Amino acid sequence: MPAVDVVEDFASFREYKTWYRVIGDLKSVKVPLVAVHGGPGCTHDYLESISDIAATGRAVVFYDQIGNGRSTHLPEAGPDFWTVDLFLEELDNLLDHLGIRQRYNLLGQSWGGMLGSEHAVRQPQGLNGIIIANSPSSMKAWVEGCLELRKKLPQETQDALSRHEADGTYDHPDYQAASQVFYERHVCRLQPMPDFVKRTFDWIDRDPTVYHTMNGPTEFHVVGTLKDWTVVERLHRVQAPTLVISGAYDEASPATVGEFADRIPGARWEVFEASSHMPHVEERGSYMAVVADFLARLD
Repeated sequence: MPAVDVVEDFASFREYKTWYRVIGDLKSVKVPLVAVHGGPGCTHDYLESISDIAATGRAVVFYDQIGNGRSTHLPEAGPDFWTVDLFLEELDNLLDHLGIRQRYNLLGQSWGGMLGSEHAVRQPQGLNGIIIANSPSSMKAWVEGCLELRKKLPQETQDALSRHEADGTYDHPDYQAASQVFYERHVCRLQPMPDFVKRTFDWIDRDPTVYHTMNGPTEFHVVGTLKDWTVVERLHRVQAPTLVISGAYDEASPATVGEFADRIPGARWEVFEASSHMPHVEERGSYMAVVADFLARLD
């Protein structure tokens, strides 16, 4: 990739700090791309391959959402603090801090796409285009899809998951090992996972506050505050051009991803046939080509 400017800093948010990185020139004629990471409770690290887009002359913005990574951590904060509205406010604050509120694209992956869809249904004036990648339109449909995938796991793996979920022993080595079987099939099929992906999982292990509070102990056992979340009935309000992305082996099932494609006017849906939940890692070159083409058309 040609040499590009990289700036890292913090944006003040309430009494906290949001860490961010900008790769490229925000004043470029090409509309910048803001990458919104998943979780809730992950970090930007596993999305770092999206920095490839900066080679096209388009600035790419990464950030760690509050409570995660390099941003302010709040392990003492309770469930009432960690809300969708909190993270929407933080996103708006970052756009203002960077001076791009009137001119930006958004790429949200997994929970980032959930947050991005919540942002888009509010019809923000400066949203030039949105990419919703590997995201559920409702957590109920997400869980239903994951349960179907679990039924295809080896029986001993299914039994271990069910047994430890009933007992609440999520830290047990057998539960962790069984979860890994699911992850290697439906979260990231590229094994071993690249270091930049591992860094995100390491961050979650260090402080799982947000992930455990809003999601739960694993991707497929959702018992947190988002368990009843849905955006389905509001998707018709999205006005920005939309690209929907999923993988053929994705833990985000076609039923839940398809709602974005069906209900957002003019949305385009791209399925990566060799990928699960991280086609930006699993089929990196093809993924970047699709994203770059979509964004170029919007310019």
